[in-house]
Amino acid sequence: MSGRVAPSGPSAHAAPPLLAAMPALTLIAMLGPVAAGLAGTLLPALGYLPAAGLTDWSTDAFAALWAWPGLGAATRLSLTTGLFATAGALGIVTLILAGWSGTRSFRLLERLLSPLLSVPHAATAFGLAFLISPSGWLARLTSPWATGWDRPPDLLIVQDPWGLAMTAGLVAKEVPFLLLMALAALGQADAARRMRVARSLGYGRVTGWLKTVFPAVYAQIRLPVYVVLAYSMSVVDVAMILGPSTPPPLSVQIVIWMGDPELQRRLVAAAGALLQLGLVVGALAAWRLGEMAVGRLGCLWAMNGGRGRRDAGLRYAGFAFGTLAALAVLASLACLGLWSVAGFWGYPAPLPDTLDLQSWTRHLPGIAAAGGTTALIALAATLAALVLVTGCLEAEHRSGRAITPRGMFLIYLPLLVPQTAFLPGLQTLLLTLGADTGLLPVIAAHLVFVLPYVFLSLGDPWRAWDGRNATVAAALGTSPAGVLFRIRLPMLLRPILTSAAVAIAVSVGQYLPTLLVGGGRVSTLTTEAVALASGGDRRAIGVWGVAQTAAVFLPFALALALPALIWRHRRGLHG
Repeated sequence: MSGRVAPSGPSAHAAPPLLAAMPALTLIAMLGPVAAGLAGTLLPALGYLPAAGLTDWSTDAFAALWAWPGLGAATRLSLTTGLFATAGALGIVTLILAGWSGTRSFRLLERLLSPLLSVPHAATAFGLAFLISPSGWLARLTSPWATGWDRPPDLLIVQDPWGLAMTAGLVAKEVPFLLLMALAALGQADAARRMRVARSLGYGRVTGWLKTVFPAVYAQIRLPVYVVLAYSMSVVDVAMILGPSTPPPLSVQIVIWMGDPELQRRLVAAAGALLQLGLVVGALAAWRLGEMAVGRLGCLWAMNGGRGRRDAGLRYAGFAFGTLAALAVLASLACLGLWSVAGFWGYPAPLPDTLDLQSWTRHLPGIAAAGGTTALIALAATLAALVLVTGCLEAEHRSGRAITPRGMFLIYLPLLVPQTAFLPGLQTLLLTLGADTGLLPVIAAHLVFVLPYVFLSLGDPWRAWDGRNATVAAALGTSPAGVLFRIRLPMLLRPILTSAAVAIAVSVGQYLPTLLVGGGRVSTLTTEAVALASGGDRRAIGVWGVAQTAAVFLPFALALALPALIWRHRRGLHG
């Protein structure tokens, strides 16, 4: 994952063997399960599943897949929801940055959106369903005085056959992620200087930003956009909550086949997983072709000289959509919290008649048990990820070799491969090896997804650390290991804790790895919350959704509070 000649100087110390092996170990931890899972998917799809007594190669699984009546609709749903959600989130983020970056309003919107990045997808989906359904909070707040409804209307809003509610939920959740990635790219794009030149030539704010800054920013966030596309096409928990069920998106149907008591259904699930992989690869290729087409049209547009001075409408549209995305997630969380303590709440009353803690009392023992398992898995995966990533970054620092574009692609690769493409195969492989029990396989599966986020969140602060501190310490006789443990790690405490909080949030939100690799025997806050989706108990869903969200917010609160507390007498170490 490196590619520069090591410079001379303090950073060029030869790394110990274990430290030098960290990049290879990290790649194995990230890509090994993905490769094994893809192999474990390919073999059953071709008829080879010894656990079911099937050892003859055949294409019967693909024939059964093609014969499934819902295949066309399921495939269409996967493609449309993924493409529209990605395009919508990218469009909103682009308009926000083009119209408002650097302004006071932008800083307000950034404060609104940034914390929402950590909210679990399942919790957002549940809250959004409670918000926009015919009997949801919005209908209650506007009925009967605005709508005339004295009972819930017969409208199919949630789980609509076109996947519009699912797409809206994905857009609301992916806007904060892409905004954070774009903000990190702005500094490398020299946006302020480019905009000064564009404005001095008479360009409107949005037009000038799109013509001068956007190409440089998009080049930096291309891989995160691909991640959003791959995730949106293959997401399971959000699809189970907001997506249609007759038929469901392909990713959900694959999970249904995997849970079928008839083992031969696993062959059809494996064939469906390969189809899902092909769809994602095809969509990524189509998106890349779209990039090239938009790039050529953009060059023609930039050369026509239009100044776009009347683009104020686009500015306010971007701010409105960004605010709507933030408010949708915030209102969803408020709706979850309200249902978790609601007593009797008749329609169309805007608020419950009474508030109580009966639902919390009833579900608290289950939440405590599932929360303990969630914490154990998340902490173990996070600790392993931090050790591997800090080892990689320290090896990079001592060798002087920066990560290459190929290395960045490898980091993103576990996020680009659909979970439904390799996790069923990984489960089948573990089942064949008799290693499908216990928490260790689940922790290893979580590590696959935690590692990339830790690397991406910790890499820039690690590289931005002032190397003169190491030079001074070395001049005073401190060894490279002493510099690492006594100087560098303490000074980077805040970004390390922030990366740990991000890792815990990623782990807490993992539904499919826990369900499949754990064989349905590992209960976490997320798996238990999603399991309630098929029921109609909104109070129970509210309790579990709030508990899941709290499990994510607590690490972020600690990441902010601990450095300020530990270094309260050492202001220079606060960063």
